Amino acid sequence: MGLLVQAQSAADTLMQAAGDTGEEETLSLFELALKGGPVMIPVVLCSVIAVYIIVERYLSIKKSSKDDPNFMNNIRDFISNGNIEAAKALCRNTVSPISRMIEKGVTRIGKPLGDIEKAIENVGNIEVVKMERGLSLLATVASAAPMLGFLGTVSGMIRAFYNMSKAGEQVELSVLSGGMYEAMVTTVAGLIVGIFAQVGYNLLSDMVQKVVYKMENSSIEFLDLLHEPAK
Repeated sequence: MGLLVQAQSAADTLMQAAGDTGEEETLSLFELALKGGPVMIPVVLCSVIAVYIIVERYLSIKKSSKDDPNFMNNIRDFISNGNIEAAKALCRNTVSPISRMIEKGVTRIGKPLGDIEKAIENVGNIEVVKMERGLSLLATVASAAPMLGFLGTVSGMIRAFYNMSKAGEQVELSVLSGGMYEAMVTTVAGLIVGIFAQVGYNLLSDMVQKVVYKMENSSIEFLDLLHEPAK
């Protein structure tokens, strides 16, 4: 109870001092980060990782989502006319997950449809794994950053109470400020990084699902095309 009374007294003194001071002290972002203590190092590292993954994956998935609306129509025309080599060339010249998936199917034409379907499915799974590269790490950052912030909160409060116990009856604001800064700054930083990473993860996951939907439609259209000569 004695420590709590001292903390309350110090807080009241701080509020009174803030009210009596005419000038408002401001801190830069870098200065605030320094006051967050050593826990800010992994928090900042998490923020760098999150920004890199979100930007890199966004550009990569955005590129993968672009497709030629006439691609499947051209594939249909080439295969219907028996021009398999032209279909392969079109797939090679079109850079997208769909084209790589269809190319595998085109190279297997003449084999049982079950084998063709399996080959297309395998390539599609590989393309999905490529698009999702780094998302698991981003999800880890989204959950770890707030926990690191909470760790900084606990360590900061421990340091503040330890300094209070060492100061005895004469508790000054400078004794508490270091621990309080560490506690509050790390909490805010961890939450900001965690929220940013979680939003980025959800956005990228939605983009991947849209590409997967296009890939599934294209594979179904291609397999339907191979069934047509048998009708």
